[in-house]
Amino acid sequence: MARTARAAAVAMLDGVLGEGLLLSQCEAALTGLSPADRARAQRLTAQVLRHVEPTDRLLKPFLRKAPPLTVLNTLRLATVELVLGEAAHGVVNEAVNIVLHHRRHGALSGLVNAVLRRVAENPSFGKQPPQRLPFWLRKPLVDAWGKPAVTLMEAVQAAPAPVDLTLRPGRDVGIEGAEALPTGSLRLAPGVQVSALPGYATGDWWVQDAAAALAVPLLAPQAGERVLDLCAAPGGKTLQLAAAGAQVTALDVNESRMTRLRDNLARTGLVAEVVVADALDWQPEAPFDAILLDAPCSATGTIRRHPDLPFVKDGTELEALVTLQAALIDRALGWLKPGGRLVFCTCSLLPEEGEAQLAAALARHPGLRVDDTLPPGADPAWRAPAGGLRLRPDYWADRGGMDGFFMARLAR
Repeated sequence: MARTARAAAVAMLDGVLGEGLLLSQCEAALTGLSPADRARAQRLTAQVLRHVEPTDRLLKPFLRKAPPLTVLNTLRLATVELVLGEAAHGVVNEAVNIVLHHRRHGALSGLVNAVLRRVAENPSFGKQPPQRLPFWLRKPLVDAWGKPAVTLMEAVQAAPAPVDLTLRPGRDVGIEGAEALPTGSLRLAPGVQVSALPGYATGDWWVQDAAAALAVPLLAPQAGERVLDLCAAPGGKTLQLAAAGAQVTALDVNESRMTRLRDNLARTGLVAEVVVADALDWQPEAPFDAILLDAPCSATGTIRRHPDLPFVKDGTELEALVTLQAALIDRALGWLKPGGRLVFCTCSLLPEEGEAQLAAALARHPGLRVDDTLPPGADPAWRAPAGGLRLRPDYWADRGGMDGFFMARLAR
């Protein structure tokens, strides 16, 4: 039986929920699929991961005990499709076939058929709350931002994220249905085929979440300045810096992720010096006017676009990340010209990787201060109490939210 998009989605769910793999590590399941089916499989997998908890509650009355994981993931996938309005006949038949042709679980195809026919009689999550974040993450977020804010974050994360575009300065792009955001990004509906949009081939824009796109305006690069994009991959900020006319050095330790950065530079015709090296070992030939440090972090602010993260991470990596962030801040400050500026940012919702990291840096470096200038279009309500910007998924909730970020501009 040839693998279908649904069968690939089940295999990817097995990888995330059974083996603790990130979705990016499950792409072998997509082998042999057409581009359209690959995209569909990825979309289906993400939909299920956003609704595992409510789906399991819906299935529970029809299951005397939990079936094997592949069978359960097949049921989850089919249930989510039924709730989203897919025709019951095709959904149920393919789910039955996926299990029927499984090398170990074929005998459970009858169970799948019976359960899904019951679900199809009332395919709704009803008034169930959205999927909750895992305890290790939810508790510190509630402590930091309050329960209502976290509940709204969870509601935003239950829906596919819209697609945000950063426009190249001076380019006039007419994209039907695009919403111009106050910060200058364009927002499109989820699932749009990016490569088919006007301006793609000519490099008039690139995909970049609206929150992530604020770091470069906060740094305010000037034409001709020497600017370092530290931990640069996959390169959205590098493109912004280069488009502003800066002389950009883009540095990252990950060769494979830098391939995407090079591809984007080629598509847009923008120029940057690309360096693959460990920032803790590398040394520049001369100091920089400005540095953008988008430091490695827990990525807890990106769950709306990466719904696999709550199932794969458990917070145990946080201590090492905080230590690395501090080391990178210290190293970057040593590479600045006198009077230079540094923007430190992390796509994290946890204060340890944002507000607390800033406080620790200020304590370690006498004379360092926060430049509290806001980037154009930023809401003053996003200003963090001790300086910098605190961005959260519940902001712009009626528009689809934004990634969670902390960012601060530092100067001596």
